[in-house]
Amino acid sequence: MSFQAYLDNIKIKTGKGPEDFKQLATEKGFLTGNQITPGVKAGTITDWLKQDFDLGHGHAMAIYALFKGKTA
Repeated sequence: MSFQAYLDNIKIKTGKGPEDFKQLATEKGFLTGNQITPGVKAGTITDWLKQDFDLGHGHAMAIYALFKGKTA
């Protein structure tokens, strides 16, 4: 599955796109200025996505990769 397909499936499941997740992560303190806040681990972010949005591990990691700057 391509990276974009992951993002598309996440949007279908949650109704939220990349910018929505960036905003929510910023509000939670996981992102600062579009970068992962120092000290925030991948597991913290993926656990949040799994719990709050019922995402599987692969889809949560796609959002994490997006936060790390992956675009394709």
